[in-house]
Order: sequence, then structure tokens, then C-alpha cells
Amino acid sequence: MARRGSRSKARKRALDILFESEARAEDPIDVLRRRVAGSDAPPVSDFAATLVEGVVSHRDHIDAALGELARGWSVERMAAVDRAVLRIGAFEILFTDDVDDAVAIDEAIQLARELSTDDSPRFVNGVLAALAAGERVPVAAPARERVELPPDAEPAEPDADSDPTPE
Repeated sequence: MARRGSRSKARKRALDILFESEARAEDPIDVLRRRVAGSDAPPVSDFAATLVEGVVSHRDHIDAALGELARGWSVERMAAVDRAVLRIGAFEILFTDDVDDAVAIDEAIQLARELSTDDSPRFVNGVLAALAAGERVPVAAPARERVELPPDAEPAEPDADSDPTPE
């Protein structure tokens, strides 16, 4: 395994915190505080805390942008790891000036490669590259997540209780 820099490790810690908070249905800031105060887990750097706090503060904006770009798959229905990776990458692209967009994208791809499926790195790359370029062209979600309709099929009307997915 390649040696990881301190910011790469911080991104991984931020991902761990976001993932844990979602899995336990807890507020990410509460998980962050617990991790900062605790001695039973690796330390949380200032950069990791900034990423978690930034994702939480801007989550509605980030999710709206990601939702526009993930064709056929809403943010809420993405795999939890992919969602957390995309949120961190999107925060860095949209709301920070100290990280080059290409670095944020490469780091997100690496996290997806290490922690998600074989199709996830390409999906993460496509979504974040489009976001960084200011494009609003949807990127197809990994095949394991996408529902393909036959060419002659009519799309079903959404249920009143269902979450519509962007096309």
C-alpha cells in the first residue's frame, strides 16, 4: 500500500466520521466531537475536522449539485461510501481555495478505489470532474446502482411516497 500523506489520512478520517454518523443515524458533528475527545481512535486533524464541518454546513448545496450530476441515481440512494467520498470532494471543489480541484478529485478517486466497488472510482471521477468544470451534464451511476429500462419501455409514474431520481 502506498504511503499516505497527512491530508490524505485526514480525508480518510473525515470519510470514516461521515460514514459512521450515517450508519448510526447520529449527527456528524457529535461523532466528530466524540472522536476528537476520545483516545480510543486515531487522532482527528484540524483538516479532517474542517472537512466534516464543511460537508455538514454545505450539505444541501453539495447534495443538490451532486444530484444534478448523478444521472439515474439520487444522492440519498447512492452507496454510503460513494456518497461520503463525493460530498468531501465536492466540498473541497466548491468551498475551499487551498486545495486544487485536480488534487481533490484524485484524492476522492483514491478513496473510492480503496473503499468502494470497481465502478466507483470512474463514477466519482466523472461527477467531480464535471462539478469542477462547472458542467451540468449528468454522469451515469455505477451499473450496480442504476436501473436500466428497455428502449421501448415507458417510464413508470413515480409514487407519491417515492423519491424522484434525476435523469
